[in-house]
Amino acid sequence: MLAGTSNNKLVVEVKEMTTRFGDKLVHDRINLNVCRGEILAIVGGSGSGKSTLLREMVMLQKPTSGSVRVLGEDATGLADAPALALRRRIGVLFQYGALFGGLTVLQNVAAPLREHTQLSHALIDEIAMMKLRLTGLSPDTGALFPSQLSGGMRKRAALSRAIALDPELLFLDEPTSGLDPVTADALDELVLQLKASLGLTIVIVTHDIDSLWRVADRAVLLGDSCILAAGTVAEIVQSKDSRIISFFQGPRGRAARGIV
Repeated sequence: MLAGTSNNKLVVEVKEMTTRFGDKLVHDRINLNVCRGEILAIVGGSGSGKSTLLREMVMLQKPTSGSVRVLGEDATGLADAPALALRRRIGVLFQYGALFGGLTVLQNVAAPLREHTQLSHALIDEIAMMKLRLTGLSPDTGALFPSQLSGGMRKRAALSRAIALDPELLFLDEPTSGLDPVTADALDELVLQLKASLGLTIVIVTHDIDSLWRVADRAVLLGDSCILAAGTVAEIVQSKDSRIISFFQGPRGRAARGIV
């Protein structure tokens, strides 16, 4: 089964991808498409290969076999220079933010601009400040260090850095992990706002069922080394497959849908 559609322009195409770590089979010839302008959520239980799949799509890890095309390029076989050019078109929010502790928030957001552009320092700082505002952070936050931020503010700061280079494609790894429900809801709303205002295509790896229902246009469920289901969440929850039912219609899934 191909987890995607052919009607829209594809920005990610995963074909017959297999991933092994020694004797452990993580992905077994999976196929997955991401369409331009959508928010696709990748979900599954612990150890199902969600974050591994994300790392393969952002070129931090190569699959054992198969192919991954990102923005029209074969991401599994690029030389260093074209791979770097492709990475500039992609933004990534890592699960724990991955902010540099020795840099201020503003310096963190400015780092990709300093590395990949020839802009003046003043203009870079101006752009970085604009990115902070886009993610709901005040200008004063730029002078703080990551250790001085709350969990939600760290996520927003890391998101500011992820969009610093105006990416076409944004990957979010567990964006609401570790956040209280109110802060998680606010971050979900921010993701929707950024998609609408910046025209982003977004891939989210998440275990947050509430977030899944709120933001995802489509979802894929990983399990047993394959894609168990793909489609809108409303479509997936109609499945009679016990593996899908246990994930989407358990206590957390019912709570997310407002079912007692």
